Amino acid sequence: MNAQTQSFSLSGGAGNIECKLDLPAQAAPLGVALIAHPHPLYGGSMDNKVAQTLVRAFLALGYVCARMNFRGVGESAGSHDHGIGETDDMALLHAHMVKLYPGLPIAMGGFSFGTFVLSRLNQQLTAQGNGAERLVLVGCAAGKWELAPVPPDTLLIHGEQDDTIPLADVFDWARPQDLPVVVIPGADHFFHRKLHHIKQIVIAAWRST
Repeated sequence: MNAQTQSFSLSGGAGNIECKLDLPAQAAPLGVALIAHPHPLYGGSMDNKVAQTLVRAFLALGYVCARMNFRGVGESAGSHDHGIGETDDMALLHAHMVKLYPGLPIAMGGFSFGTFVLSRLNQQLTAQGNGAERLVLVGCAAGKWELAPVPPDTLLIHGEQDDTIPLADVFDWARPQDLPVVVIPGADHFFHRKLHHIKQIVIAAWRST
């Protein structure tokens, strides 16, 4: 994806986990971002264009970005585990990055199925007193899978014309938690020709805080 992308692997419950690490231009990163991709049974991988847009946004903010292929995708072993094994594998990536960059805040950004995985992971980490700095959920999988509750500063970004995960379902999930939703007019589920808005929204949200 860029000149400083590194490939590495971890050993997970189903075997090899294929991962990539992207480094920001600055020598001293400000944080770490874990990026989760969409559903593996529908072509999702860590090279998905929305996932890569999240990587670009966090790189611009000075974050190191780590992502993986879920089970059965690319060189990752195993088969789709409906979010259970995928959450376990993301937890291994989280632990790996904590060891590599101790003391840095860790943000998490996911797209579609990846939002389900990250909501579950953050729930586990929060119970351990180690929740994410902030979550970014793009094309939030509300109504498709049972997402865990998320923190009040979670950034939700959704397409107005998403026919895979209807905007109404996202509102129904966000409403009881009093979560704002950033809606991109005219955007479909995959944000065709709208990816630049995702990057701008993430960068603006971080810089505003």
